[in-house]
Amino acid sequence: MKLALVVPGGVDRSGEQRVIPALLHLIARLARAHEVHVFALRQEAAPGRWFLAGATIHNIGDGWPRLRAIAAIRAEHHRAPFDCIQAIFSGRCGLVAIAAGLWLHCPSLVHVAGGELVALREIGYGGRLNWRGRLCEALVLRCADRVTAASAPVITALQRLGVEAQRVPLGVDLEAWPPQPPRRRGVGPARLIHVASLNRVKDQSTLLRALAALKDRGIDFHLAVVGVDTLGGEIQRLAVTLGLERHVRFLGFRTQRELRPLMAAAHLQVLASRHETGPLVLLEAAVAGIPTVGTAVGHLAEWSPAAALTVPPGNWLALADAIERVLGDEDLRLQLAWSAQRRAMREDADHTARAFEALYLSVRETAPMPARLRR
Repeated sequence: MKLALVVPGGVDRSGEQRVIPALLHLIARLARAHEVHVFALRQEAAPGRWFLAGATIHNIGDGWPRLRAIAAIRAEHHRAPFDCIQAIFSGRCGLVAIAAGLWLHCPSLVHVAGGELVALREIGYGGRLNWRGRLCEALVLRCADRVTAASAPVITALQRLGVEAQRVPLGVDLEAWPPQPPRRRGVGPARLIHVASLNRVKDQSTLLRALAALKDRGIDFHLAVVGVDTLGGEIQRLAVTLGLERHVRFLGFRTQRELRPLMAAAHLQVLASRHETGPLVLLEAAVAGIPTVGTAVGHLAEWSPAAALTVPPGNWLALADAIERVLGDEDLRLQLAWSAQRRAMREDADHTARAFEALYLSVRETAPMPARLRR
């Protein structure tokens, strides 16, 4: 098959910086058997083309990216027709995919992968914050031939909007992340890890307040924070205010190769996100034998309580209690780790590629007008 994938970015020429690992895992597997063209709305400011993970990357760049992306898909379609057009993320990517699909009489698929369905007004985040966003999502989701999402909470949110969707988690590449058996803790401080960009959605302020409570209870720990800072040092300053300087290290961005040993050295991953559709880092930690305590979002919500412990978003006291419980019960920590690892390995990157390939085959023979519009 000839496939078009529409993405916001995450496909940098380097293959390491400014990438979305799960997306690269998917592209590489699809490219083994199919001709894959990836249309990135803005990986770089200037238009360009390069090869990555076996696929051709078409960078659209600045200046009317949606219209030019549709035109680029049309031009490539005329060279040899696409069998399917898929958006990874709804919103602008989904709009490009369904518009190109309708114009070219080609099936379109949309994978909800971010905050497209939420409206977190207190932090100005989400695809449904205003009527334009809600209208765009309604159009995209009802015009797509298939809609998918990574986790059960997002599928439920889609169902509430009257949209039928299939759960397809974006899994871990077990070649890049060889599974490691969960290990018992030795002596010394608990080693925690947090992997996420520093931003309002990931809510590191709640996490740090939970850790300050643990410090006040006399629990000894060190936290490694891995991620790009988008808040201008605000979270680092909060750590100082809370007296966590000796307990928290901010490591900034790390490539996947650099992240693996940091993850392997940890005893527990901690997350405090207000919203997630995944996240992939939960699966990476699980494959590395590391359990996660966090807020009840995405995979965390569907794994709890057998494979993760969760608390309501924003509740730093409950988060502190959950972390303390796991650090104080080694049998529980290992039980969570083994259960999480089984789930992550069962739905790895190969599983993701097979699921999407099955969907591509299923829509190839359908009529060009999307099923939702026909209904």
